[in-house]
Amino acid sequence: MSRMSRTQTTFAPPVMEARRWLAGVEFPADRPLINVSQAAPVEPPPAPLVAAMAEALADPATHLYGPVLGLPELRAELAAHWSAHYGAPVAAEQVAITAGCNQAFAATISAICGEDDEVLLPTPWYFNHKMWLDMDGVRAVPLPADDHLIPQPETARALLTPRTRAIVLVSPNNPGGAEYPAEVLRGFLDLAREAGLHLIVDETYKDFDSRSGAPHDLLADAGDTLVQLYSFSKAYRLTGHRVGAVIGPVSLLPEIEKFLDTVTICAPQLGQRAALWGLRNLGDWVAGERAEILDRRAAIAEHMPQLEAQGWRLLGLGAYFAYLEHPFAESSAQLAPRLVAEASVLALPGTMFMPVDDPRGARQFRLAFANVDRAQIATLFDRLAALDWALATPGPAK
Repeated sequence: MSRMSRTQTTFAPPVMEARRWLAGVEFPADRPLINVSQAAPVEPPPAPLVAAMAEALADPATHLYGPVLGLPELRAELAAHWSAHYGAPVAAEQVAITAGCNQAFAATISAICGEDDEVLLPTPWYFNHKMWLDMDGVRAVPLPADDHLIPQPETARALLTPRTRAIVLVSPNNPGGAEYPAEVLRGFLDLAREAGLHLIVDETYKDFDSRSGAPHDLLADAGDTLVQLYSFSKAYRLTGHRVGAVIGPVSLLPEIEKFLDTVTICAPQLGQRAALWGLRNLGDWVAGERAEILDRRAAIAEHMPQLEAQGWRLLGLGAYFAYLEHPFAESSAQLAPRLVAEASVLALPGTMFMPVDDPRGARQFRLAFANVDRAQIATLFDRLAALDWALATPGPAK
């Protein structure tokens, strides 16, 4: 028998697995489904952006291959935006445009890692990061976060080996929602530079950070160490058009270009033109979207006492996510399908964000609240508070 391929030894996409739990379930008229499983906008882009995209479709160049590293205008515009936001100079030559932020991560890992190299990945982790490392032949080394879902540099230091090539961080975090303090990020940059590693910071949700201004000052001292990743999908509702970016050292971009030329040749032209128009025209609109997300975050916090009275605990809250510890005896892996059938709630269990040998995942759920308003959040918490499942036996925390 032949050996299994890397995709065969990689777990199935968790969101697709969760959607299968909906098959054959009929939801009562007075208890419609509340879907908090996926962190992606479901509304179309704002009307002015749709109109700009329609205009772009009339341009013959939109339908052709473009430069592998992205439209020069978009690279320059994002560099200017990044420079203004972080208060440090960024050149267009440091920017690569990718087919979504997942591809930005994949391209970066392929550019810096070889067979059996190691990358530190905080747990709970973003499962697509783990999946790509598995498929690329790179070992994901779990970096346990603390009780506030913040990984710590000294914890990471103890996990470094001669095979370590990078440390990956996501802030604001998916799945945990945590916004990493500036001093923690600085500690990781110092550690990565000291050890000769890359620090990869996925900032997909930067537009929804609750802190005003730049959340860190890493870019002013980035050198060849820092690589930042970004997605246009969340800010402009362009999920189906696949536009992301890598902002990093110029020396890294030729390697990223090899990956992109082989996999997609170029990011979708229509999505790139939409992202360019958004950067130039939608600053106020994005600010309004951020205010709405922050209000939903506040609603989660306001309703948490209702769940805390039932033994739940809020571990992390921010961007699109609330990450909770439940009080029940069964694992979240078994409880998540029951939530669909018994409470009309689709949420992802913590087991999807943890190594199989980490027991914490069995006690956790992620709620992605970007597509539920205040009224739905109130209903969601009523349903969770009403669950009468068997409770776990009290004991020391693990």
